[in-house]
Amino acid sequence: MRNQSVLISGASVAGPALAYWLDRYGFDVTVVERAPELRPGGQAVDFKGATHRTVLERMGIWAEIQAHRTGTTDTVFVDAEGRRVGFMSGDFTGGDVEILRGDLARIMYKKTLGSCEYRFGDSITALTETAAGVHVEFASGAAGTFDLVFGADGIHSRVRRLAFGPEAQFVAHLGHYYCVAGASPWQAEQTGPRERVTAYGFNAPGRLAVSGGAKAQQLYMFAAPELDYDRDDIAAQRRLVAERYAGLGWEVPRMLTEMAEFDDFYLDSLSQVRMRATGYIRGRVALVGDSAYGNTLGGFGTGLAVVGAYVLAGELALAAGDHRAAFARYDEIMRRYAKIAGNANAGKFLAPRTARGIKLRNWFLGSRMWALMAKFGDNAANDIDLLDYPALVRGR
Repeated sequence: MRNQSVLISGASVAGPALAYWLDRYGFDVTVVERAPELRPGGQAVDFKGATHRTVLERMGIWAEIQAHRTGTTDTVFVDAEGRRVGFMSGDFTGGDVEILRGDLARIMYKKTLGSCEYRFGDSITALTETAAGVHVEFASGAAGTFDLVFGADGIHSRVRRLAFGPEAQFVAHLGHYYCVAGASPWQAEQTGPRERVTAYGFNAPGRLAVSGGAKAQQLYMFAAPELDYDRDDIAAQRRLVAERYAGLGWEVPRMLTEMAEFDDFYLDSLSQVRMRATGYIRGRVALVGDSAYGNTLGGFGTGLAVVGAYVLAGELALAAGDHRAAFARYDEIMRRYAKIAGNANAGKFLAPRTARGIKLRNWFLGSRMWALMAKFGDNAANDIDLLDYPALVRGR
């Protein structure tokens, strides 16, 4: 088989999923991750439909995901006096099964730990394609040449920047930011799978604050143009969120006080990666997951990452390592399937900029159109002709 040695950047979801399949097909896999260790906890992610389940079952992890599911979170929207003004069912927001991102990453990491090399606390600083492969330089000072390199390092992908160009060329700011704070209550309790929990959300124009539920103890979302802040300065980010929510009523003052004490804190923009016109391939480098087709809180990101990893590895195995043929097929398949991420903008829906917009959103949640939209999402998640790559590779 050609192109045996592969480097994957990122050990969140897409990276370990791709590592699993490439290792299963006989590739020599190295995964590099900037963080010093696997990131625990994090917000909950979900899978929906037969396509996602099929891939997870073929990975042999569906039962373990079920054992670690967080439960379905319904969201009750309230006014400043705590009166119910809207309801969003967790059947739409949580898919068929919901699990903390950190738990999912750990499950897939364990499946690959014995046969794949993981380099934590390091990152790629330079990529140079040569006749022999891709020469890679690392922040640690190490260097090496790999046959293929894969960017599975999220919306702010370093691999994409090095191989394709600046982030601004491919990532569109959608006009909102979001923040999750505090470990999931389910994670803290560790009492086993939960069936259904309730979160409570309060809106002011351009702002949303959510307390409780299984995803995280707190969620904030607010409208803003692109902000210039240090992504490594968590204290400054906490102040930024506190300033945006200063003066609001309901439970917000209590939430802000608690937020200052939470160890778990993450702030980022709602952004969409737009690469369908250019494709996900550049020579011996390919992108998978959010680095290729991310749309923050768009509802399909984790499923897209896992399916994309499955397709990419399967096409490489079927092509016996011929990256040109395999990458072309992967690009064709995923450009079509990734359309399910569409142009959805969770910020506009969850944190409308006007009082009228908030009222219209709450009305829409109770309408028949909402039910039809939810059904469309379920159908879109299965809109792919999913090949049985393991069986095809065995029978090749």
